[in-house]
Amino acid sequence: MSVAVTKSSETTNQAVKLHPDVIDTTEEEVLKAVERAREEFSIWSALSFKERAKHLAKVRKLLAESADEIVDVIVSDTGKVPTEALVNEVVVTVELMRWYGANGEKALAPTKVNPGILMAHKSGEIRYEPYGVVGIISPWNYPLTLSMGPIVAALFAGNTVVVKPSEVTPHVGIAVGELFKKVANEVGAYHNLVQVITGPGKVGDTLVRSGVDKVAFTGSVKTGQAVMKAAAETLTPVVLELGGKDPMIVLADADIDRAARGAVWGAFTNSGQTCMAVERVYVEKEAYQPFLDKVVEITSKLKQGSGDGFDLGAMTWKRQKDIVRAHLDDAISKGAVVAAGGNDLIVGGRESIEPTVLVNVNHSMAIMTEETFGPILPIMEVANEKEALELANDSIYGLNSSVWGKDPQALDRVASGLQAGNVCINDTMVSYALSALPFGGVKYSGIGRTHGVEGLRSMTQTKSIARDRFGLKTEMQWMPLPSWLGKGAKLLLKLRK
Repeated sequence: MSVAVTKSSETTNQAVKLHPDVIDTTEEEVLKAVERAREEFSIWSALSFKERAKHLAKVRKLLAESADEIVDVIVSDTGKVPTEALVNEVVVTVELMRWYGANGEKALAPTKVNPGILMAHKSGEIRYEPYGVVGIISPWNYPLTLSMGPIVAALFAGNTVVVKPSEVTPHVGIAVGELFKKVANEVGAYHNLVQVITGPGKVGDTLVRSGVDKVAFTGSVKTGQAVMKAAAETLTPVVLELGGKDPMIVLADADIDRAARGAVWGAFTNSGQTCMAVERVYVEKEAYQPFLDKVVEITSKLKQGSGDGFDLGAMTWKRQKDIVRAHLDDAISKGAVVAAGGNDLIVGGRESIEPTVLVNVNHSMAIMTEETFGPILPIMEVANEKEALELANDSIYGLNSSVWGKDPQALDRVASGLQAGNVCINDTMVSYALSALPFGGVKYSGIGRTHGVEGLRSMTQTKSIARDRFGLKTEMQWMPLPSWLGKGAKLLLKLRK
């Protein structure tokens, strides 16, 4: 494996403010931001979808035109390589905005419902109306994609937004706010459409308790539980996209070369700091050795470093690197064997770990049961499909997953059996890039969905409209009750049972 090592800068420590140049937003300022957003909501929500889409198309265009500058900010904040930041953050975001612009009007249009035979004299309609102000708390691992995703869904649906980026990557959040400010200045309106607040967790807690109408949070299970608990005090609805321990199942008839390449990319892109990364692999015994050999071969050729020309960059901050190292050491102490990588190193001034392939693993190890969020690929041999499914589902998480093979029936059978919000067949993590697919988890991996029609509608309140069609003088159930109503109802039950 080719590694670019640079001199270490000052060690990042969670007890130290990571970005002294970024000022923490005060509680009073958070409340004022929400108030401004609510005033803006009265204007923005009154626009037609086409009018909102026209404004957001300007933001999308500016994002695409500013790609180089945005990528520089992402790289500076995260330690990613530029190509990864461009493809997985900027391109994915632009495509999502395009999809919402092209499909959102239909998704949010009032929907007629069949009233049924008994209520044929009525009509029914479902309307999707914006909440108001949406509070968004975004994470550090994909600071552009995972902030812009909920932001643009909220905006297309007619809401306004107050967003708090992670204190680990605040400059990306600030850059997002600048995109909207520049477009607002250009058109001379909507200056408070998206407001960015910055600071540690207490700023996010203030936002949740500030009177916003909905909260969208992406991050760890522990913090997600705290967000949900705070939101519950005012019954504020939430969308939570939380952690994962995403399994990959390789069946005996899988294309070994493709599966191995998919595993390496799925485990090591963004140095494994991806909620839907491949975090554990279960391989049927017939395919185990050739799959392992190919994975080790590919991993040994990866180039890790800072800047263009590398396959992966650094881990973003020391706290996460320490968690990964603890998982790795725990596994080794319990009998796991490093088949490739395993060393600590400094990449672009950040403490990191090499892409690491681990074998002789089992579920007594934290690396097979807890979210690792780092460049570790543990591979376990299993006897058959049944054992693979049992182990894959032996988790509190259920975000992403994948199954690899050639038999369509077996692939569908495993896909149906996996307890996950998303399943990829002969691919991995790609479901997030399909803008039309809803994304989210089950079990401890979250509540609600982003992306697709479901993600857009999650930023709206569903309103039911029932309408009388004929203007009759009375209804049979109105008072005074007709003497025949009881007998008539019993007769109706006999006919309808």
